[in-house]
Amino acid sequence: MRMAALIFILTLAFLTAVISGSSPATLTLERAFPSNHIIELNQLRARDTHRRILKSSSNSSVAFDVDGTNFYNPLGLYYTTVMLGTPPVEFHLQIDTGSDVLWVSCSSCKDCPQTSGLEIELHFFDPMNSSTSSLIPCSDQRCNSIIQSSDATCSSKNNRCSYSIHYGNLSGTSGYYVSDQIHFVSISKGFLTTNSSAPILFGCSNKRSGGFAKSDRAVDGVFGLGRQKMSVISQFSSQGIAPRIFSHCLRGDSIGGGILVLGEIVEPSIVYTPLVPSQPDYNLNLQSISVKGQPLNIEASVFATSKDRGTIVDSGTALAYLAEEAYDPFVDAITTAIPQSVHTVSIKGNQCFLTAAIVTDIFPQVSLNFAGGASLDLRPLDYLIQQNSIGGKAVWCIGFQKIEGQGKTILGDLVLKDKIVVYDLAGQRIGWADYDCKMPVNISEATGTDRGEHKNAGTSLHDGLKLSKTGCLAIFVTFICYFVFFIYAA
Repeated sequence: MRMAALIFILTLAFLTAVISGSSPATLTLERAFPSNHIIELNQLRARDTHRRILKSSSNSSVAFDVDGTNFYNPLGLYYTTVMLGTPPVEFHLQIDTGSDVLWVSCSSCKDCPQTSGLEIELHFFDPMNSSTSSLIPCSDQRCNSIIQSSDATCSSKNNRCSYSIHYGNLSGTSGYYVSDQIHFVSISKGFLTTNSSAPILFGCSNKRSGGFAKSDRAVDGVFGLGRQKMSVISQFSSQGIAPRIFSHCLRGDSIGGGILVLGEIVEPSIVYTPLVPSQPDYNLNLQSISVKGQPLNIEASVFATSKDRGTIVDSGTALAYLAEEAYDPFVDAITTAIPQSVHTVSIKGNQCFLTAAIVTDIFPQVSLNFAGGASLDLRPLDYLIQQNSIGGKAVWCIGFQKIEGQGKTILGDLVLKDKIVVYDLAGQRIGWADYDCKMPVNISEATGTDRGEHKNAGTSLHDGLKLSKTGCLAIFVTFICYFVFFIYAA
């Protein structure tokens, strides 16, 4: 009976973020599907094309639980839960470092999914039902600021600050901006304390198109963590709720999930590389690629940042994409490095391998080498995806994709999983380190790039109980892993 009561109490504590002095906090991520669910690469690629390749474009720490999965299923997304409005309403939002706006489905939406293949209950935000909600008129200074970043428009017809975001040819959302409360549950020294809240500007979507309109992959919206003014991290830091730094650790195993911290996860082995300045996305200076320690013969200009080129870190992308000129040398080098006994086969344009051997024993390490001497080392499971078997042998395909005429390199969850990734906007850098993301993480109480006292926070409700030993503040969303088996028809 006591155990049942404890589970019930923990479930009620599913919500939101943490505010308290200068103490850090953590959130657990959710993962929607098991990693052993196999689908075809072209389905994952279709999902990325529709949703993730964008057409346009003294603080405490705040943390969120994350659920979801990476690339072994048709959705390939990680999401968390937040509470908005008064009284609070729960929303499941995809974690996305590739966009800036937090938006949710609005009650006026006629094209929004009513059910979700993730087996989560979808909710709709109704400004009329929240006593703290207010619409943003054209005259509002915040609307003028957003318009300058091209995320908003304003019409004298209804005097609403509106937005329209296109994530790809067939995916997008439009609606209007609302100001309301986002709610937090503080956990100090292992105990739930007073609920807190803070105002935030977010989108109320009255239209969803493309992938966002499909029920099989539906969540309530997007949790934008980009570099611009409208992102959650920018709004929180401007109010002193969290520093201008956030981190995540995404589990790549069959359980999935992870942790998102609006603050700094610290780990001695983290290496950093500078962000490219004056860019809307998280652009890095990729200088070369090595396979089995040997640099590939690719001109450095292929990776140089420009209007149509550059390397972007995007947690909202399931796979990874290489600039067109780099793709063939990359695939050729991997194919050359493996034993001749491994049979190669092309499946719907993807380079695949047929083998009964353990892939970690026969495939080479790949290194992405960045400015400042930082390398992102990829194990075989960081660039290979298993497909169906043939004749008792497993089919493994290269998960990196090529887009004809595309000069950008996009690093999605394929390479970000099983790593601590730190986005230090104050220090203008990104860092990473290999990590077992089911383990607790250490969070700094300092802001910016300063190092302060480190506190330990777990990546699930059970690990979170360890906070009683550290005094660390955290907010947890109920950690759920849904074992749903179906194939997404692109």
